[in-house]
Amino acid sequence: MRAAAEEIRLLHADRQLLVVEKPAGLLCQPGLGPDLADSLLTRLRDRWPTAQLVHRLDRDTSGLLLVALDAELHRALSGLFAERQMHKLYLADVAGVPGPEQGTIALAIAKRSHRPPLYGVDPQGRPSLTRWRRLQPAADGRSCRLELRPHTGRSHQLRVHLQAIGHPILGDPLYGSPGRGRLRLHACTLAFQDPRSAERLEFHSPCPF
Repeated sequence: MRAAAEEIRLLHADRQLLVVEKPAGLLCQPGLGPDLADSLLTRLRDRWPTAQLVHRLDRDTSGLLLVALDAELHRALSGLFAERQMHKLYLADVAGVPGPEQGTIALAIAKRSHRPPLYGVDPQGRPSLTRWRRLQPAADGRSCRLELRPHTGRSHQLRVHLQAIGHPILGDPLYGSPGRGRLRLHACTLAFQDPRSAERLEFHSPCPF
């Protein structure tokens, strides 16, 4: 039995905006066919019929999502993403330990296949930029936690970029480090200026792994 909307963690709710925490393994929106009917959006619309996703996360990624309850706010928040005014922070556990303490990955990305959807580095693709900072390595020195700040928001960007520098995200079945357990990627912080009030809003979600 799927969880009800009330069982999805709400960090904020007002007449126009929800800030929710998506669990790993749940689609953001329904796909084609009965096997893909369950999703975060489907559950939320049981209680908020006008809910619209402002952005998305991969099914296997957990963390914060903004959901607009009217078209006006949806347009305004989508504009913040388009203008790079939405500040996003992720945590990821990756294979290996990068030598430098921080770095920037500026590699264009293009779609390589549709089923399953796969992306890869391609000079003719869409420009993509990720900044990263090394946190603590694992005790055995075989993996490391990174703080990730995507400047662009391409599909699978963080997963493709980390694979490209030789440090795929742990638990990733598509980009080189499947192992056991979930994809170790979590959207932990969203910060932005509320287009309605000009107030700065910042939301945090604790890392579940």
